[in-house]
Amino acid sequence: MKGLRFLTAFLLCSLIAVPVTAANNEPIKIGAILGVTGPAANLGKPEANTLEMLTADINKKGGINGRKIQLIIKDSAASPEKAISFAKQLIDEDKVIAIIGPSTSGESMKIKGIADDGKTILLSCAAAEAIVVPVKKYIFKTPQNDRFAAMKIFYQMNKMGIKEIAVLSSNTGFGNAGKQQLETIAPQYGINIVANEVYDKEATDLSAVITKVKTAGAQAIVNWSIEPAQSIVIKNARQALGPDFPIFQSHGFGNINYVKAAGPAADGVIFPAGRLLIADILPNTNKQKPVLLKYKKSYEALYKEEASTFGGHAYDAFAILVEGIKKAGTDNEKLRNEIENMKGLVGTAGIFNFSPADHNGLNMDSFVMLTVKNGKFVPLPDTPVKKK
Repeated sequence: MKGLRFLTAFLLCSLIAVPVTAANNEPIKIGAILGVTGPAANLGKPEANTLEMLTADINKKGGINGRKIQLIIKDSAASPEKAISFAKQLIDEDKVIAIIGPSTSGESMKIKGIADDGKTILLSCAAAEAIVVPVKKYIFKTPQNDRFAAMKIFYQMNKMGIKEIAVLSSNTGFGNAGKQQLETIAPQYGINIVANEVYDKEATDLSAVITKVKTAGAQAIVNWSIEPAQSIVIKNARQALGPDFPIFQSHGFGNINYVKAAGPAADGVIFPAGRLLIADILPNTNKQKPVLLKYKKSYEALYKEEASTFGGHAYDAFAILVEGIKKAGTDNEKLRNEIENMKGLVGTAGIFNFSPADHNGLNMDSFVMLTVKNGKFVPLPDTPVKKK
């Protein structure tokens, strides 16, 4: 009788144990909504490449805590409508534990409420500060805030003695958010906006816009866009305003393809960016350098193209998620809490220090000012402050 009770207990334990073991061995589903094609392809394609590379690498090593990753990438083509549909699909049907992306600010703004309501962690790869301000419980982002980019640009303008500027922005979520930041912050730096033009993201000729800049008497242009049209602004401006006219770009310029599209006209363009684009020449004491070089070399060896800041944003999102899962597992509430309190994670955009009040985790020091010289990104030489 005693033996029968033991056998019954053993069988019951076995029946209970089987599904638990199976569940623990199931892959961890991570969703991604990226503009792999369309006007934001210079962002979305390197982001998708990066996630596929990192997923393959971690699965080759056995996964996270013994569980492999199932990466589900949806190509939104930068369409907010598609992003909304994909977000619902990933949350309700695929049951992902987190979504990386979208690539653009407009898409991120459209789906952040959906992700938050669905208690699904969203790690946006877009820059608009409005994505994480005000803070929503499940919403995070990895690129530096557009407010910091505007401040870095205006600080540089102060050093150069520039006071009258033209603001050009594309008619997208990123363009609109940047325009608002520039308008708000300019007075704090004594900058006057004398021309303020919004252009179509699919524009192929912006000569008329540049004519308005010239007529207004602007001393410099700030161009805020992530679409190919931003390179057309540069070419048209050089033709009308000369090779030495100061042109500032946003941090949405951090892909060498934009430089190639603008050609020689890109030389002299100034913009804020993370340190990935100059990783090779950073001092060995820089804490980010090992991470930047490892990512850059792995990406460029696999895809035969230069790494960009945008692929870096996906790298950071993936690294944050993996670090969180290692420590907290896949319970969405525990994982969210782990990310919200994560400190000192070294990424490509900077060193992340999240908190309940800050779901970006980066400060202004994560930016450096770069310029384009002979078709390459290089650090902007220190500018002597111009006497008033």
